[in-house]
Amino acid sequence: MDEIKTLNQRYEIVAWGALFILLGTINLIPGVPSGTGVLGIGIILLGLNLARYLSKIPTNGFTITLGVIAAVLGGALYLLHSLLRIQQFELPFFPVLLVVIGVIFLVRSATGMKSAITMKNG
Repeated sequence: MDEIKTLNQRYEIVAWGALFILLGTINLIPGVPSGTGVLGIGIILLGLNLARYLSKIPTNGFTITLGVIAAVLGGALYLLHSLLRIQQFELPFFPVLLVVIGVIFLVRSATGMKSAITMKNG
C-alpha cells in the first residue's frame, strides 16, 4: 500500500512540475496562441490520470473532469485563434477555474444530499 501511495505522489509531483514548466514557458514566449496553456493543463491532468490508471492506482474524477474541460476549452480557443486568425483572446483562466470547482462541489454536494435523503426516507 505504501508503494502505491509513493508512486501516486511521484506522479503528482511530475504533473505539478510539468504544469509550472508549461505556464512559465508560455509566459516567456511572446505570441503563443490563445488556448495553448489551457489545452496543456488539460493534457497534463489527463496524463496524470492515465499514468494512475496504467499503474492500477485509483484515478481522480475531479481532475479527469477538469482535464477534459480544459482540453476541450483550450483546443477550441487554439483552433479559433489558429484557423480564424482571431485577435488574442484572453480567457481569465483562474477565475473560471474557481467557478468550475465551485460548481462541481455544489453538484457533488447536491447529489450526495439527494442520496442521503432517499436513504433516510426509504
